[in-house]
Amino acid sequence: MPAGRTLFWIVSSAIAALAAFWLLRPQAILVETAPVVTGRFVASVAADGRTRVRERYALSAPGAGRIERVRLKPGDRITKDAPVAVLRAVQPALVDARTRAELEERLGASEAQVEEAEALLARAHIAQEKAATDLDRTRQLLARGVVSGTALERDLAAAQLAGRDVAAAERRVHAATHQKAQAAASLRRSLEPGVHDMIEITAPVSGVVLRVAIENETVVQAGTVLLEIGDLADLEIVADPLTIDAVQMRPGAPVVIEGWGGPEDLRGTLQRVEPGGFTKVSALGVEEQRTNVVIDLVSAIEMRQTLGDNYRVEVRIQIAELDSAILVPVGALFRRASGWHVFAIVNGRASMRLVEIARRSGDVAAVASGLQAGMPVIVFPPRQLEDGMAVRFK
Repeated sequence: MPAGRTLFWIVSSAIAALAAFWLLRPQAILVETAPVVTGRFVASVAADGRTRVRERYALSAPGAGRIERVRLKPGDRITKDAPVAVLRAVQPALVDARTRAELEERLGASEAQVEEAEALLARAHIAQEKAATDLDRTRQLLARGVVSGTALERDLAAAQLAGRDVAAAERRVHAATHQKAQAAASLRRSLEPGVHDMIEITAPVSGVVLRVAIENETVVQAGTVLLEIGDLADLEIVADPLTIDAVQMRPGAPVVIEGWGGPEDLRGTLQRVEPGGFTKVSALGVEEQRTNVVIDLVSAIEMRQTLGDNYRVEVRIQIAELDSAILVPVGALFRRASGWHVFAIVNGRASMRLVEIARRSGDVAAVASGLQAGMPVIVFPPRQLEDGMAVRFK
């Protein structure tokens, strides 16, 4: 065979082999990537909640009688000692010895409530003084660089809450004093029938009418609730997270209040986690075990003037915080037999890495080991992707 033809066939075979290799070689898989970064990691739990007035005053009839028509409407503002209702005697008024004894006992109970309220007020003053002392000490330590700014924020919030507790205790004293006066008036009326035939019920505190239980003139029995009064500036929030999330919460944790309708998110502090749980059926018909948590609002009243009683809100309660954590998108994580893994990209190929998860929250996870900052990882890896496969990305 001539040498030229031999060379032709050799070259043709080489070209065919190269073409076959090019067509049959493994194709790089198109993937979506995200960088591993270092930053502050905050784990939080989201839950639905409702606002409620911290100190709600239910004004009730001190005795049986005919209540005149109540002119107040929900939302009306009233001042302390302003008349809210008038209770007149039902004639003929028959007061026997037993009823008189009950009125005397009620007056005694009211006097005991006044003493209890005064004791709670004294206790609140002591707690306020301690909170102020702690705040001064923390400011001094912060100036010397001994403590962090977080400790100052915590003690500042504690001092603000102590001041609110004092204000609430003062309102309790006012309310108990009015209840005592009402009980004394009922007793005087029983002792002097026909003289004290009218009782004027006054507001124990300044605030807003939350609810009018009885509006029209009618005969009521002793203890019948007439209306409710509260101070909308003193609101708290009650949320019901899952119990598996509630066990990670600690009093004093920061809370973000969102989804309440205002232009800006509000700030709060977790006051307490109630120890009792309850069963609640979700919208999907699943029984869930939940518990109530109480949150104090610490944002200024000017930021939430339109927020009322029993309004729905959404809260995010912080349960953990890590500084300078290695952060990776949750979408990059997947489980294999040995634990959590990710696909990192090394020299254009997928490299499967075993990682240790420190915390997860929302769409971000904090990694304790297995990754370094700046390393690209594959987000939502395709099912056919395996370790060592070539990848390409936009």
